[in-house]
Amino acid sequence: MAMATSSSYPPPPPYYRLYKDYLEDPKSAPEPPPPIHDATYPLFGATYTTDVVLPSLEDQGVRQLYPKGPNIDFKKELQSLNRELQLHILELADVLVERPSQYARRVEDISLIFKNLHHLLNSLRPHQARATLIHILECQIQRRKQAIEDIKRRREEAQRLLKESLQTLDGHQA
Repeated sequence: MAMATSSSYPPPPPYYRLYKDYLEDPKSAPEPPPPIHDATYPLFGATYTTDVVLPSLEDQGVRQLYPKGPNIDFKKELQSLNRELQLHILELADVLVERPSQYARRVEDISLIFKNLHHLLNSLRPHQARATLIHILECQIQRRKQAIEDIKRRREEAQRLLKESLQTLDGHQA
């Protein structure tokens, strides 16, 4: 019985032909596309924006459980939502034991708390990105300083060996 064979991957797009002479002449490759100047662009049938703005919970149709405003104490609000989540999970356990048909409202409440927690955590992403970048740059600086110190140490060792070799050569020639 013969099995039909087919490729599991589609053929590559024809763009690869534009780079066939790249190894001999790197300037033969086409220019990269221009940066996106419009605020929106299509991707896989959906329209995306270049603005990195976290939509508010109201824009998503979700009730916000923590105070609005720019001066939010994230630690306090996350702890509060976490405690509220624990309480609602315990209540859900009680409802499932005593009144199993009434669990849907508790599950909706837990879902609302999770959405608020998720939104709060996502609003901390820019701060996390800055802190990560600072840490990466500080590690790079430290590694470079260590490399410089290692180079200096090896140079001094090489100079010392050269002096000893010269002194040894001078001692044998005299």
